[in-house]
Amino acid sequence: MFRRIGNVVVRHPVWTIVAWLIAAVAIVATAPSLPSNSDESSFLPKSYESIKAADIQAKAFPAAFTPSAIALYQRTDGGKLTAADKKDVERISSELGEKKIDQVQKVVPGQASSDGRYTMTLVQMDSKNAGQPVQADAAKVLRDDVKQLVKGTDLEVKLGGSAAQALDQQDSSKRGEALIGIGTFVIILVTLLIIFRAPILAFLPLITIGLVSAIANGLIAYATKLFGLQANSSISSILIVVLFGVGTDYFLFLMFRYRERLRLGDEPKQAMVNAVDRVGEAIASAAGAVIIAFLALVLSTLGFLKQMGPALAIAVTVTLIAGLTLIPAVVSLIGPKVFWPSKSWQREPENARFAALGRGVQKRPALTTALSGLVLVVLSLGTLGFNATFDLASGSMPKTKESMVVQDEMQKAYSAGAAAPTDVYLSSTDGKAIDTTVFDAYVKKLAAVDGVANARLAQLNKDGSTIDFNVTLKYEASTDKAIETVGRVREVAHADAPPGTEAVVGGMSSIYKDIDTAVTHDYKTVFPVAALLIMLILGLLLRSVVAPWYLIASVGLGFGATLGATVWIFQGAVGHSGLMFMLPVIMYLFVVAIGTDYNILMIARLREEAREGREPREAAGMALRHAGPTVAAAGFILAATFATMMLAGNALLTEMGFAVSFGIAVAAFVMAMFFTPSLTALIGHAAWWPGHADRAKEPAAPPAPVSGGERDTLAHDPAGRRN
Repeated sequence: MFRRIGNVVVRHPVWTIVAWLIAAVAIVATAPSLPSNSDESSFLPKSYESIKAADIQAKAFPAAFTPSAIALYQRTDGGKLTAADKKDVERISSELGEKKIDQVQKVVPGQASSDGRYTMTLVQMDSKNAGQPVQADAAKVLRDDVKQLVKGTDLEVKLGGSAAQALDQQDSSKRGEALIGIGTFVIILVTLLIIFRAPILAFLPLITIGLVSAIANGLIAYATKLFGLQANSSISSILIVVLFGVGTDYFLFLMFRYRERLRLGDEPKQAMVNAVDRVGEAIASAAGAVIIAFLALVLSTLGFLKQMGPALAIAVTVTLIAGLTLIPAVVSLIGPKVFWPSKSWQREPENARFAALGRGVQKRPALTTALSGLVLVVLSLGTLGFNATFDLASGSMPKTKESMVVQDEMQKAYSAGAAAPTDVYLSSTDGKAIDTTVFDAYVKKLAAVDGVANARLAQLNKDGSTIDFNVTLKYEASTDKAIETVGRVREVAHADAPPGTEAVVGGMSSIYKDIDTAVTHDYKTVFPVAALLIMLILGLLLRSVVAPWYLIASVGLGFGATLGATVWIFQGAVGHSGLMFMLPVIMYLFVVAIGTDYNILMIARLREEAREGREPREAAGMALRHAGPTVAAAGFILAATFATMMLAGNALLTEMGFAVSFGIAVAAFVMAMFFTPSLTALIGHAAWWPGHADRAKEPAAPPAPVSGGERDTLAHDPAGRRN
């Protein structure tokens, strides 16, 4: 099949390129805009308690005041607020309300802090658009207006709250995307120039992947709209890295083999056909593993991951098709001039280092397996200290952003949980009014829960069938202690609900509690499904039942080593209280799926060497010699491109960038180069049971007479391989 694909695109390169250009123009011109949502509650399905609570609030208390933005005031000299200052805040609040800003429904003065140094203006927005870009726009207008209104007073003001966080997150995301894009471009360009010393070859993947990126983004927007998926601003940053990182990987897989075929004396166009034929199956299998792993995220209960899975799967699918059609067409059109001005492509280098590594694996496979396995196991011990954090807003932007400064100052000035109180909604099961005599006792039980600062009756709905009890926690909403406390609040609220009533607990801590539950569910569902599907692909590629088991086990060890190292770096050395809650899921899929690429490339080359008549240990050594440079180059570029995510300046992308780049490095330089080939050499022919995919199909024919020039070329290829 891959030979046929190679023949078609090489014979018709112009038409292939034109078809891609037409597709790009058509898709980009007609694709809808990609929406974005920063509301954490939108990530959860309606079956979770926090979402049920939000539904009850919307029905029973449609006019309930829930601030989306908070203007926090303090004196410029840092002293206590005077009576004149408080009057200024009342005036500013009134004037803000009179401006009739889009999305703003109500503006009221808030209470002063207990130390008298801070006070607030609370702004309620349309709850139907919570987390949507339109509210970020409203926050921008509010921020500008309130700072204008405070001029001429002794006050300074900062705007925080969920809408302001969405605005700051949006700005941070744009800056992060720009830095990631520039960093990725520079790393790929410089690395390819060093490897090939050919400017055309260095720029070619960047240009072609740029075209692929436009098509992929358009298709993702179509899928998002068609299936009603949730979008998040962080996805765009991840997409940049996936498209350019994975795309460059497949480009390198193809170009290294194309160069090898040219060195063996193939005519240029035939060399590309043979390259697609030889490496196409490995590229398709590698991409298939990545696509299936990403699609497994559809099983997630979190909207953010449900969106990310199909989006990344679409991106990799388009990249795969481009790797097998667009890139071969462009390169075959240019021919060997793609390597200009370098002439080093004409002769195979000695690859002394990789040849030496190959000999080491060949001579001591047991020692190599033990040492590389020990490194992975030791690093994996760090996973025992893993702790999750759930504040997606502060995790996705720097602490210096205005909304984050407001959040920190409010925690110091007020009760830590005051900015995001918990609500207990008590509803009668028969729709009748609830007996008011039980309220005092119920409030006392809620207030007595360990970790609760205070509890009070907030409001009743019109017919008295639903009551809202406001519970303020002692801790900031996203902390472990707040999540543990809200779990205890739920227990008391449910157990002590008066007869004929039912209680549900809402608020941000309740949402985080449910996200924690959802992530635990995803660990038990997404991980095994992704692993089994990747094993299936490996089994089909290798025609083996044995090999997929130890290959996926090695990748699992790589995952453990990566998570362990990330815990030690960020929780230990840097001092983070924990890692972002979705990091293990994302890391597992990136490290397991993309890391499997290198295992697939190495094991496919090992099989190819074995089919030339080599014994398992010699085949492993030769595979490392020939495929090692490709794995090293591809692994370095992909790890470096993921590392550019650390430039974004927020905890989520910094942790993700480090974890995935470290995981890719482990996959390429530990698993694929040492652990996998040495373990395969140890297992021997049994690794390919029940098939015989590693056995030579026929005895090697005696070499045909060759010319002097060809003899020099084949001197570096003792098997004298031919098509």
